Order: sequence, then C-alpha cells, then structure tokens
Amino acid sequence: MTVTLPAADELTVAGRRVRCRVTGTGPPVVLIHGIGRTLDDFTDQQEALARDHRVLSVDLPGHGGSAPLDAPHTLPALARAVAEFLDATGVTGGAHLVGSSLGGAVAMRLAVDRPDRAASLVLVNSAGFGREVTFALRVLALRPLARLLLRPHPAVTRRTERAIFHDPSYVTEVRLSTALAAAREPHAARVMLELVGSLGTFRGVRPQWRAELLAEVAALGLPTLVVWGDRDRILPVQHLTRAGRQFPHARTHLFPDTGHMPQIERAAEFETLVRGFWAELDTAPA
Repeated sequence: MTVTLPAADELTVAGRRVRCRVTGTGPPVVLIHGIGRTLDDFTDQQEALARDHRVLSVDLPGHGGSAPLDAPHTLPALARAVAEFLDATGVTGGAHLVGSSLGGAVAMRLAVDRPDRAASLVLVNSAGFGREVTFALRVLALRPLARLLLRPHPAVTRRTERAIFHDPSYVTEVRLSTALAAAREPHAARVMLELVGSLGTFRGVRPQWRAELLAEVAALGLPTLVVWGDRDRILPVQHLTRAGRQFPHARTHLFPDTGHMPQIERAAEFETLVRGFWAELDTAPA
C-alpha cells in the first residue's frame, strides 16, 4: 500500500506550514475535521458545496500535512489556528462553520472566541455533549500504554477506520493510506497525547470545558444544526438528545444506519440537509 496524503494546497500561516484546500466562490464555508484525522474527511462535501460557496478545509495543527504548534495543542489553540488560517486566506466576516467530532468543538470554540467569524454552526457527531467516548480514546490518557498504541501500524489503522464507519465498504485503501500517512508524521503521537490529555481522562471527556463551552455557545444564539449517525461507535447517539437540550434553538437530525462520519456515509443527504439549513437562514426575517 502506498502511504501518502492526497494532494492538497500548502500555505504558510503564522510561520507554520498548513495543508489546506480552498475551492469555489460565494459565501465562505469552513470544514473542520476531528482528532487524529485530516481534511480528507470532507472531500465529498468540499467538491459538492464548492459549486456555489467558497469552501475552505484545513488540516488542524499537527494533523496530516500541517506542522505542529510551538505551544501545547489545546481546544483554544486549535480555534486560534483556524482563525489565523481564515486571515491568511482573506476570509472576512462570518463563515458557515462545519465541524466533525473534535472539529465540532473547535468550531464552537472559534464561534465563542471570535463571534465575528461565525455565521452558523453545523456540528457533525460533535465532541462536547457528554462524557462518553470510545474506549480507544480513553485509554490514550494512560501515557505508557498510549505511546505503544499510537505507533503507526496498518492493522491498527484498519481497526480504527472500521470503527468510524457503519458500512465497511467505506474503509477503502485510499482512506487507509491517508490515515496511516497522517499517523506516521513524526509529531502525530505527541499532538494526539496533548489533545487527549487536555480534553479528557481515562474516565471520559472532562466536564469542565464542556459545560463552559456549551453555555457560551448557547448564549450566542447562533443558527445551529446538529446531526448524528445512529450507529456511532465513537461518540454515542444519546449525545444528540443532549445537544437538543443544551441548544433548544438548534435543528437536529439523525441519520439511520450511519456511523461517525455522516458527511461521508450519507454524503448526498448531508449536503441536501446542510443546504436547506443555510437556505432558511437566507430567507429568515432580519
């Protein structure tokens, strides 16, 4: 198997190498991937939405082809890095923020820290709505064992990809190659350990940052769509119900027979849903 990241653009942002894709013209859309992942989780949506939007996706610091930060990798640090990326690409004003898994929490943090940057939120199986998370991430809080588990290996990569999708046909050789290439970056394990340590423990996701962030996002009253796959083995589907309680103003949607990546497993339905959500914003009374 050839182990390389798919082709993408490269920018220098705040002196740091950043892998990204910027396509299309129109209202800006920012696609933010999850922990240990890459912008390639949004390839289908990038291509579809770029027909009438300016679509920007980016490897978060220390992920994929983006260089790590000099400072610790935390949720606020990732949000700042996305804001710097938007500055570097000339995006001004609010953008539609779309975040998957940890990317959802990054999008929320960015909206709170820089409300001028957020026109709306689309949260896809997002982190932040509960303590429960897959054992594979909780065990990374145990440092000696974590360093062993984070050694890149094709079998581990295949098992991880299989856990993400309900339909095993989405575990393609291209996705396996991308995931393994990202895991083989020399800084990948360190960045993963820093993030896991800042966000959770062996018992699960820490409540302090979740409670603070959700309260701050709710206070914004930002147009929000929260979606989930009912067969998610990473973050359980019960978190969608909690999201609805935390954000009573939000729209929610459950995709049947779908895992942790509905933007991939239900690409066409996901695009239609998101476009409908944005269209309602355009027609809402001022």
